[in-house]
Amino acid sequence: MTGAASGIGKAIAEAYAREGASVVLSDLNEQAGRAVADELARRLKTPTHFVRADVAEPSDCERLVSETVARFGGLDIACNNAGISGETNSTAEYSIEGWQRVVAVNLSGVFYCMKYELAHMTSRGRGAIVNITSILGAVGFASAPAYVAAKHGVVGLTKTAAVENAARGIRVNAVGPAFISTPLIRKLEEDAPTREMLIAKHPIGRFGKPEEVAELVLWLSSGKASYVTGAYYPIDGGYLAV
Repeated sequence: MTGAASGIGKAIAEAYAREGASVVLSDLNEQAGRAVADELARRLKTPTHFVRADVAEPSDCERLVSETVARFGGLDIACNNAGISGETNSTAEYSIEGWQRVVAVNLSGVFYCMKYELAHMTSRGRGAIVNITSILGAVGFASAPAYVAAKHGVVGLTKTAAVENAARGIRVNAVGPAFISTPLIRKLEEDAPTREMLIAKHPIGRFGKPEEVAELVLWLSSGKASYVTGAYYPIDGGYLAV
């Protein structure tokens, strides 16, 4: 799984390991990623492996899958979680470089990973993929045009891949978290007015926890969700219900 060094990715990796899966973790932050892999292996007694990869680079995504297969003999489940927030700017003022980087990581990165994941899973006739998108894959949000566009794109990509691969025994679903307490939103949490404004958008009255997202991902990855594919599951404390 990608983006596994912290936050939601770390929680998902732990959930997989807790269930006895052999887990390959990937992140740009090699030191933090290796530390998570080592800690899970030590505490949960499960095989883990770390691969440093930049999902914006197709060759890194291909290598991630090939190393996974070489290490553990196959790939049954993939979770594409890596993402960045990008700059805060209106569409008219958003930088070209900022747009390209966010789309490269948050959308193209998911495509690259799925391209190679699906190729392997097709050869085996089974598999489950969970893409981490966002509630902003369903609605707009001022000053985040690149992030919103990329996350909408992941939802569409997920549905398309699900239709293409359902008859091949491969399920593809997306999870859309609202604002979750992770390093990605730490600066927002530190500003009291911004924090209160954002919490007010969640009828449940708080930010989510990474572990809550991980439980949904775990279910979608398992045989318990055997009839679920092409779905987009918000996990948002009621954000989209308002």
